[in-house]
Amino acid sequence: MLGAMETMYQRSKIQEESLHYERLKHTGEHPIVGVNTFLRDGAEANTEADSMQLSRSSKEEKDARLAHLADFHARHSESCPQALADLTRTARSGGNLFAELLETVKSCSLGQITHALFEVGGQYRRNM
Repeated sequence: MLGAMETMYQRSKIQEESLHYERLKHTGEHPIVGVNTFLRDGAEANTEADSMQLSRSSKEEKDARLAHLADFHARHSESCPQALADLTRTARSGGNLFAELLETVKSCSLGQITHALFEVGGQYRRNM
């Protein structure tokens, strides 16, 4: 059985290797097709994807989405607390979260669901 010192050392080494691997992926030193490499060797560099412009939301579009979310919260203000309580109870008991989520999304936003699940299981934070 490993002691606390060995366990922390192993965890530290795993985290270091993970960060190193992520850096290699990010810089392109470790090419992964479909993740950080999208063109075959010798492929035409000026493809349609290269010339596409990203679409950005306007302030009006953002405001409209926020208004829609506020309306959704208002319409489901009575059913949401019970749905979140059912979800957290299912999570704590180890039940079928997928089936419960299918019901929860009918009256709760993604933010509300995420917050409820963080309350149950916590949020992953890397030790550095």
